[in-house]
Amino acid sequence: MEQTQKQIEAKAYIARLVAKARKAQAQIEFASQEEVDAVCARMAWAGVQDSFARELSRVAVEESRLGNEPSKYAKLMAKIKGTWRDCKDAKTVGVIEEDLGKGLIKIAKPIGVIGALIPCTNPEATPFCKGISVVKTRNAIIMAPHPRAQKTGKMAVDQMRKVLKKMNFPEDLIQIVEELSLEASQELMKQSDLILATGGTGMVKEAYSSGKPALGVGAGNAVTIVDDSADLTAAADKIMRSKTFDNATSCSTENSCLIQNTVYDKLIAEMEAVGGYLVPADEKSMLQATMWVDGHLNRDIVAQPAAKIAELAGISLPPNKTFFMVEETGIGEGFPFSEEKLSVVTTLYKWENFDDAVQMINDITSWSGPGHSCGIHTESRERVLQLAEKVRISRIMINQPQCLANSGAWTNGMPMTMTLGCGSWGGNSTSENITWKHLLNTTWVSFPIDNNQPSDEELFGAEVMSEDYS
Repeated sequence: MEQTQKQIEAKAYIARLVAKARKAQAQIEFASQEEVDAVCARMAWAGVQDSFARELSRVAVEESRLGNEPSKYAKLMAKIKGTWRDCKDAKTVGVIEEDLGKGLIKIAKPIGVIGALIPCTNPEATPFCKGISVVKTRNAIIMAPHPRAQKTGKMAVDQMRKVLKKMNFPEDLIQIVEELSLEASQELMKQSDLILATGGTGMVKEAYSSGKPALGVGAGNAVTIVDDSADLTAAADKIMRSKTFDNATSCSTENSCLIQNTVYDKLIAEMEAVGGYLVPADEKSMLQATMWVDGHLNRDIVAQPAAKIAELAGISLPPNKTFFMVEETGIGEGFPFSEEKLSVVTTLYKWENFDDAVQMINDITSWSGPGHSCGIHTESRERVLQLAEKVRISRIMINQPQCLANSGAWTNGMPMTMTLGCGSWGGNSTSENITWKHLLNTTWVSFPIDNNQPSDEELFGAEVMSEDYS
């Protein structure tokens, strides 16, 4: 197929950025661990400077028209510091592992030029998390921001470039695509050595079909269970804090709550006490018509405060109500409230038997958000393990607010990240929280060792060897 003029121009433009990135990366390919650590520490510190973080949060909200400033500021503080904490003492240069018994040595190598697609839902913290991880592993990165967050992305990138220059590292280790277009994003994916794709399902699929290695994330539609052993007051507070954080820009917020029937009314009362508005049956259709237009989620309600959504829907929202609760019984086609909503709306389901609750999670996430996240508020370890064994989910949060926990928090051991893999369930190459570990090539060095071949008796055992399959 003949290339259009736009494609030709985009190809040449991205090629120039990639050439600069390769030149910069070659200059630090053999930098020492001490050198890259010194730079990364200062990149993280520059990102959490109070005046800068507050201004970046303000610009992100103003430009993207999503979320709110306090949440974005909190996100910057947690994710930048957490990313640096997780990789601060990690070995990413030279020998990173040695097993004398097996005669193996592993040596870390950079990948090269990373192409990163940055979503407008999290345009403030994502560049820093990726930038720190990339320099820590001696790579270069080119970031393509969402058009609604271009100024935010450039502000973040410029802050990191300032540090690179001060530390005598090449500034072009971190670049941003300023001539934004679909063609430019496609070219970035084609010309990079590895793609970090954080964003919508369509974009992630395109990354995987680009012909280059890609680390993508699937769509989220987090579901949480509440059972009769849970601290209902604490559960309601955690659900509220997660559901309203940054006006639900995160795909990890509690899109649905599955509540045991014996505590259903009590939990709703607790959620109402912390700002939940139980949508009456006659207003449910009004809210649905506003949230979905022609079968698609209405962009005008995404990551907006409850008051604005209520105004658009013609709902008279009582004072001090910050999120909606919608009762539902169906899942899938014809039941849009079972989908991801990217809004301060959570869907309520009842369950009687725990097996049914587990099945509901699989049904909901198979329909929307496969492989991403779920959670449970319970004191039953048995139920936790049953849930973990039966659901097709990559991460499960126990007695925690979903979006404040599953991408890493100071109060759990999850790796800090802004990129959540959903495994094969979500069409992704990994089910892990994507971090610096995924940005390394590894050279294995193997020395000869004494023969360690086991005998057939040791390998199979007498019972197996007694059977005849000839």
